[in-house]
Formats: sequence, structure tokens, C-alpha cells
Amino acid sequence: MLLALDTATRQISLALHDGTNLRAEHTWPSENQHTVQLAPGIAQLLAQAGITPADLTAYAVTIGPGSYTGLRIGVAAAKGMAAAADAPLVGINTLDVAAAGHPGTYSAALVAVVQMGRGKVVARSHHWQKGAWAPRTEMRVFDWPSLIAAIDGEAIITGDIDPTGIKLLREAQANGVPLSIAPGGTRLRRAGLLAELAWGSLRAADSAEAFAPSLASPIYVKGDAV
Repeated sequence: MLLALDTATRQISLALHDGTNLRAEHTWPSENQHTVQLAPGIAQLLAQAGITPADLTAYAVTIGPGSYTGLRIGVAAAKGMAAAADAPLVGINTLDVAAAGHPGTYSAALVAVVQMGRGKVVARSHHWQKGAWAPRTEMRVFDWPSLIAAIDGEAIITGDIDPTGIKLLREAQANGVPLSIAPGGTRLRRAGLLAELAWGSLRAADSAEAFAPSLASPIYVKGDAV
């Protein structure tokens, strides 16, 4: 059983996945409450699913980009639990999780965004390739106007879009910029998707040694570079 934790931004998302089925999932807003809400949230999820800590054989965590505090708390918790259980820990890029929630299409690029605060987002463009979203560009830091200006073809915007972003994206649509906003249900970054990606990485690996807990390291953003 794999426990997935996503605390990269102003939400917490937890999931239990047995490698075939998503057994339980819980996602909620957590405005700077990660420290006090994460451990009780994990305990509640395990209890509701009838799972004990001894049943957990693997872990997954979003490693960034995201907020410094959120990433630090989530990665530290996942590393501690995985190390204590001598279990693999799979670190997954937050933007990969955001992209994974959107249905595949060859007609447009998918631009996944993660909020950074102060009007900034980290974004990366993806294209649909071999049944999955694959990175098309490097990660970059934008404000909403510069992200809109960087769109170079038909694009779908997904991930963390705040009210200012929604307003500016809709204005850009009205002015003829070839973009669309993903529905709210697919924009939500979910630990169930993180768990699916983690299981894929575990199955593809030659050895679980590649996922030693000590190797998990957060991706922090400084200035305009990642």
C-alpha cells in the first residue's frame, strides 16, 4: 500500500493506493496550517480505510515547485515515515501531478501552473505523447500577464489559478488569445494522481534503491529561475 502526500501549496491532499485501486483520498484547503493538520489527516485517512501504518510499503510526495514551508513539511514527513519503514519514497514534480489530471488531447498544449504567491506562478507547457503529458518546455516563473504573452499556440491552462488569474485569462480569451481554462474538477491537484505517477515510477525502476528516502529533495524556486 502506497501513501501519497501533497502539501506543496495552500492545500493538503492525501491518498492510499494499492497499485491497482485508489483506496482512499482526501483533499482540503490548508492556509498555512500544514504543520498542525498533516499528521491528524494521515491518521484519519488510514483509520477510515482500515489501514494500519504497518500496511504501508511505499510513499510518494510532491517535491516542488511550491511554497517553501509546504514543501519542507511534506517532504520531511514523507522522508521520516519512509525511512522508519525502510520503504521507497518517490518524489514527483508538482507540475507533473497538475498535468496528470487533465484528459489527453493532441489539439492543444497543456500549461500547468503552481502558485508562488505575490502574483507569481511557476508554469510549464506539456504535450500529449504516448498516452501521457510530457514536458514541452522548462519550468519558468511568470506573473499572469507574462504567462499569457508567452502562449505561442492553442493552450489549455490548468492547476492553481487564483481569481486574478481567472479574470486575466478570460480577458485574454475575449481578446483572441487561443487559450482555454480547464474545468475546476480537473484543475484540482490530487494525491490520487500523485500515487498513480509514483506507482508508474516504481514499476519502471530497476531497483527500489533509486527511491531511498534520503534522496528525496525539494525543488525550491528563487527569483525568476527554477
